[in-house]
Amino acid sequence: MTGIAVLALALTAVTPALTQNDRMAAIATPTQPGAITLDTGPLPGATAKEAWHSQYGSVFARNVSVATLTPFLPDPAKATGAAVVVAPGGGFTTLSMQNEGWDVAKALAARGVAAFVLKYRLNPTPADMAGYERQMRERFSGANPPPRPSTEAMMAGIAPQIADARAAFKLIRARAGEWHVQPDRIGMVGFSAGAMLTMATALAGQDAKPAFIADIYGPLSAVTVPADAPPLFATLAADDPFFANGGFGLIEAWKTAKRPVEFHLYEQGGHGFGMYQKATTSTGWFDAFARWMTMHGWIAARP
Repeated sequence: MTGIAVLALALTAVTPALTQNDRMAAIATPTQPGAITLDTGPLPGATAKEAWHSQYGSVFARNVSVATLTPFLPDPAKATGAAVVVAPGGGFTTLSMQNEGWDVAKALAARGVAAFVLKYRLNPTPADMAGYERQMRERFSGANPPPRPSTEAMMAGIAPQIADARAAFKLIRARAGEWHVQPDRIGMVGFSAGAMLTMATALAGQDAKPAFIADIYGPLSAVTVPADAPPLFATLAADDPFFANGGFGLIEAWKTAKRPVEFHLYEQGGHGFGMYQKATTSTGWFDAFARWMTMHGWIAARP
């Protein structure tokens, strides 16, 4: 198994430090009104049917083999013209669709920003829940996990997901007039593995060209920053079990390249806090992100 695959499996088991409802329970596929199938086709070699489960009072998808994009549009009278592609996390084997997808999109739409939840294709897992849980236990039984890959190595391993992100940007621009979006004001926010995809989309997404990006508890290892890199907003908790001890090379690289960057390091919050309401200051990340977007003019200032 490659390093990126091990990292992906590790991230699927991260909990948001919530003690209630931590058991995975299979659920029926929820209705996803407005979901649009992207043109990237089925994931090669996928055999298991898409499956959903509940955990932590939220819902998750697995075995996604066909990518979709779900719009959450603001009142046209309040639309700012800005848009955000929202990429949930889950280690490329599951997607935190509610906490890191729909709830984020609804909050953005309430601020006048068109939001689009990207349900991107995932690495296959066992079809049944028991098999999936067993796979997770087996993967974490090793005492010496392999080192995590570099950001560049990670990007090389997620070509299907990058293709899905590119297709999302292409679709939004094609229907920009209908959705009251300005084609040059489309950004992207990602969580954990979704943050990795967001970074990969900005650095290797060719025609995607997000106007701004947000890395929410993703890895912060250094990358080569292009001269036209988009403004970056990043957050991480100091007690994040995966990325808190990896340094802040990404932030330094953006700063050295003289590109706009804002970084919030929260004392507590763990990994996967998303839109969960917790007692830690990490819960305020969305308000900080909205203020940052307002500063740049992507959200209209409140009277």
